[in-house]
Amino acid sequence: MSDAANSKLQAMGKQMVNEVQRGEGPTFETVLRTKSNTIFDEGMGCLRTGEKKETRKFLSVAQARTFMQTVAIAAKSRQFLKENLHTSIRGLFYQLKFTLGEDIDEDLFTEQSESNALIEDLEVALKIKREDLNLTTDRKGFVAGPMTIMDKFGGDDTLIDLSKQGRSGWSIPSDVDNGMEIKELDADYVLVVEKDALWQRLNEDKFWKKENCLLVTPKGQSTRGTRRLLRKLADKKLPIYCLMDCDAWGWYIYWTIKTGSMNLAYLGKDFAVPESKFLGVTMSDIKEFDFLDKLTIKAKDVDVKRAEEMLGYPWINRYADWVRELKMVLKTRKKIEQDALQGQRLTFVGEYINKKIKGKEWLS
Repeated sequence: MSDAANSKLQAMGKQMVNEVQRGEGPTFETVLRTKSNTIFDEGMGCLRTGEKKETRKFLSVAQARTFMQTVAIAAKSRQFLKENLHTSIRGLFYQLKFTLGEDIDEDLFTEQSESNALIEDLEVALKIKREDLNLTTDRKGFVAGPMTIMDKFGGDDTLIDLSKQGRSGWSIPSDVDNGMEIKELDADYVLVVEKDALWQRLNEDKFWKKENCLLVTPKGQSTRGTRRLLRKLADKKLPIYCLMDCDAWGWYIYWTIKTGSMNLAYLGKDFAVPESKFLGVTMSDIKEFDFLDKLTIKAKDVDVKRAEEMLGYPWINRYADWVRELKMVLKTRKKIEQDALQGQRLTFVGEYINKKIKGKEWLS
């Protein structure tokens, strides 16, 4: 059981009981998770929530249902901790989707979106992660390289060597904090490859072994588990290099890793890696590597719109190299995918990465 999470849930319950004993209506206070209350913290280098708060009252007709739902989620989460059992946020929804009584034709929850939002409220109010409440989310990231993990799960201690996971790599779980410990780490840096297909290409070449690095793929947008693992690796002073597409999605995936996202801003730097660097691919690569000029793709409206939006973000437009790259996209109306690096020969990808890292040819 997570002692910290259990203590915070207990404190929340005791506060409500004390309010009732004083003849007051119980309340629940949380930080507002809105765009207007999300700021970029220059010191932290990532997005975080501001100071605006919301207080929900049980004795308010407008808030009574939401208050009851919040307490139900907290109580069920504490039960999971006591039983040392885990479930998904979907599983939690079904645990609580019951009618309020024989004579009341209404469910406690009708849509999962209701419970999801309240889980996030608990996270920000108690300053914990949902994983600390034994709630899991999807996993889809993979790692290969010189690192050994001790996974204490289901009553067993399992030592996992990430250099001996074959072609599949180690699947990053939802929770990389509770019951999981990095035992040995002998990598010089971390390489994050957006697409699984290119990760497999590099894994087949044993790129991670030749260059003594950790090879990570989030398989698109990074999950919570992947982002949390990258943060932990950055805390161990490993450089984090990212290889993404030069398009709307590649940029978004990178900046979500670097500064966090709006929807997880309340978790701040726990899920962001401001130290990360964008290796490519970039529009500048087209001038440096002639063969790439024939492998560009026409930028879609979404790519153009995204580039324009990014130029308006103060945490992005303060970097001259990013401004230059984004303006090139707007001027040429072209984009390029990381897969194009295989256009000349399949093994060129590794050469490209080494050149970029050794020459410090990255975007901040």
